Formats: sequence, C-alpha cells, structure tokens
Amino acid sequence: MTDCPCGSGKTLEACCGPYLSGAAPAPTAEALMRSRYSAFAVKNVDYLHDTLLPETRHDFNREHVTDWANNSEWTGLEVRSTEAGGPQGSDGVVEFVARFRVQGKDYVHHETSTFKKQDGVWYYVDGIMGQRPRTAPKVGRNDPCPCGSGKKYKKCCGAAA
Repeated sequence: MTDCPCGSGKTLEACCGPYLSGAAPAPTAEALMRSRYSAFAVKNVDYLHDTLLPETRHDFNREHVTDWANNSEWTGLEVRSTEAGGPQGSDGVVEFVARFRVQGKDYVHHETSTFKKQDGVWYYVDGIMGQRPRTAPKVGRNDPCPCGSGKKYKKCCGAAA
C-alpha cells in the first residue's frame, strides 16, 4: 500500500485513489484539490483535464501538462485554508502550497483556487498565484517560526517561500 501523495496520512487507496480512478467523485472542494495534486504526482493527466470546469477546458494543454507531470517530482502539499466547499456546498476556495522538484531544483507553487459544483460534481475553476489577503499577524523574518520548530522563520518555513 502506498501513502497518498496529498499528505493526508492515509493510503492512496483510502484517500484520493477512488477519485483518481473515477470510482467516486470528490465530496468536497478540498478533496478535489488534494486529488488534483495527487493526479500530478501519479501522472494522471486525464483526471486533471476531467476535473476542470467543462467551460474552462478549451485552453487545457495536454502536452504541456503531461510534460510537467512526467518531469516533476511532487514533494509535499500544505493546505493553508478552506472556505466553503463542503459536501452540501456549490462553491469553494482552497489556498494551498504545493512543493515539487524539476531537474533537481525545488519549487513552490502557492495558489488560491476556486471550485464549483455542477450536477453534484466538484470542478476546479481557476486559481490565483500567491497568498490570500493576510488574516493573521505577520511573522517577521527573525521571529520564531510558527510551525513550532524553534528555528527563526527565515531559516525554516520562510526559507522555502
């Protein structure tokens, strides 16, 4: 059994696997976002296409996405916030940070994504790169890292951002 790439702590089969295989639809916007991350990790380009809102699929570049998936190693996902997007909802927003490596170099993809449910199925609509407006106090570079490591923010989580 393989751990799910989305970082849930569950196996792929008990987490994103049923969504990726088409056996079940993602029940929430966050579950869809996590499964889309997992789709990149397991190179399931069809899932990435099929979970786009149908009216936004016209600019999906299958060749580019396939190349990116095949040449990337997905190394971690952090869900920063979720707004709405529950099982009974129709719209949702998820802010996340995805980490990946290409040709030995580490990258960070920070996005706030919007999701919409149509006919009982959640779809990815679009995303804005970067963080949402701040709702918590700003952490200074020399302040202790909020992750609890005991290191300065600039030497810990701030170093990857």
